[in-house]
Amino acid sequence: MFLTIDPVLPDDAAEMLKAGDQVMITGELLTARDAACGRLAAALKAGDPLPVDLAGRVIYAVGPTPAKPGQVIGSAGPTTAARLLPYLEPLLKAGVKALIGKGDWPPDAATLFARYGAVYLAAVGGAGALIARTVRAAEVIAYPDLGPEAVHRLSVERFPAFVAVDARGADLYRQARDRWRRGR
Repeated sequence: MFLTIDPVLPDDAAEMLKAGDQVMITGELLTARDAACGRLAAALKAGDPLPVDLAGRVIYAVGPTPAKPGQVIGSAGPTTAARLLPYLEPLLKAGVKALIGKGDWPPDAATLFARYGAVYLAAVGGAGALIARTVRAAEVIAYPDLGPEAVHRLSVERFPAFVAVDARGADLYRQARDRWRRGR
């Protein structure tokens, strides 16, 4: 399935996706790791203005490495999404429609994705150099003092991911573990 995000995920797209679906994303992603998500959540809690509107946005949990000559961006592999758990609900409540990372979440996170009609998309860990090839443009748009953890705007073409938690709370990782346990 191809998913176009330009610059926000269409309202019905998150609802159409099901755990296990493969997607190829073309459009605009925001990047934010632990430090940036912490600042965004703190600003939301304080009622301060955000440096970017989060409504409908897709956040990729990545801290890209510097680009080498001739490259748009350096390695851009996903970080472990569960590290963002303290910030997940404030970001989803602010309108984030999808978060991209690697690995699974604690069980209660699926409930949060369902509550806010958002999805968790998993990217392949260890494939940062390959994922970087999907990036057509990159610019820092907030918190430049955070270096690689600053918020970037990435323009991507055919960025591969799969739906790990859908907007109904179905969790692909839990489903796979349950099937494995039943088969033992």
